[in-house]
Amino acid sequence: MSDSPKLTHLNAAGQPAMVDVGAKVPTRRVARARSRVVLGAEIVALVREGDLPTRKGPVFQTAILAGIMGAKRTSELIPLCHPLGLDDCQVRVDLDGPDAVVIECTATVTGKTGVEMEALTGASVAALTIYDMCKALSHNIVIQETRLLEKTGGKQDFHHVG
Repeated sequence: MSDSPKLTHLNAAGQPAMVDVGAKVPTRRVARARSRVVLGAEIVALVREGDLPTRKGPVFQTAILAGIMGAKRTSELIPLCHPLGLDDCQVRVDLDGPDAVVIECTATVTGKTGVEMEALTGASVAALTIYDMCKALSHNIVIQETRLLEKTGGKQDFHHVG
């Protein structure tokens, strides 16, 4: 039973607590996450003609900036995340088939804790930004499968298979 996984954000009394990373050695940590946004064939057709310009700006460029900003502010959004000074954050938006886009966010830090939440937040905020900017064209947009693809540099590496 002692080797079974345990929730790390609970103290001995079962109350929410930040994980103490004080004794950990800083390492280079990288995490990559993805969100998929189903826009519909009509909106993707407009995107194929060029980055959809809107009154709020070009959709993909704005989503990339929003994703980076979201990753940088993860600790302000997720209560028990440590504030991290990211070494790097890259967000990409690519077409995925006839009706969707895929967003990938890669976050990098040299530190005592991982950057999975930053990568996931970056991908999620970019997806939400695409929804916000395209909702005037359709409310049938679906954000789906936000997931961690890989993480390296911590106690245990992870690589999504599939």
